[in-house]
Amino acid sequence: MDLPCGLSGNLPLIAINKSILQKIFETLIETYLRDKVGISEHFLSDTLSADLKVNLMTLFAKNALLTAGTGNESTILKDTAIRSDKIYWLDKSHDDIHENAFFVLMDDFVRYLNETCYTGITGYEFHYALYEKGSFYKRHLDRFRNDDSRLFSMITYLNADWQEGDGGELSIFHDDGQNQNVSPTNGKSVFFKSDELEHEVLKTLVPRMSITGWLKR
Repeated sequence: MDLPCGLSGNLPLIAINKSILQKIFETLIETYLRDKVGISEHFLSDTLSADLKVNLMTLFAKNALLTAGTGNESTILKDTAIRSDKIYWLDKSHDDIHENAFFVLMDDFVRYLNETCYTGITGYEFHYALYEKGSFYKRHLDRFRNDDSRLFSMITYLNADWQEGDGGELSIFHDDGQNQNVSPTNGKSVFFKSDELEHEVLKTLVPRMSITGWLKR
């Protein structure tokens, strides 16, 4: 999708510091328009990232995370040779203060995206994702064959201590044959069309955590 974006206006953002948020959002959109992969290094604050990581690890300790599968509800397949992460869906019904803060941020971003780029996003879905040591996700597209509601994929990382050599990079396959490897560093968000770029999560050598999801129409 070519986005007819106009990024210079002052749009209403529900946030403490609107100018900082607007700059973060514009960075994500502008890098997407340039490279087909939007990247913002500080989409999440360090505080919110740390709080969400605690949530994820608490859920893991309670055995609340589920083995992830491929496909949607009607075609789901759980094959750890393809995908070996564990997930837990975020939901506003949880009424968790930190998840709610994430939802407010996403509502602001969707509003900004719709008002500047006319994308028609009407909803989203997100889950925690934990890749334990040795986990991976083979090359794939994010849009289902029987459901085209996912328009954009978005991954935001919760790895404060990630270092080069830890693995777990997001490897994106571009049409020109080039691979782009994105490090899963803390607070970074990655944004791309769900039906356009195949990608994989490389084997991780340390636990790798994120919030992964889709903006939908």
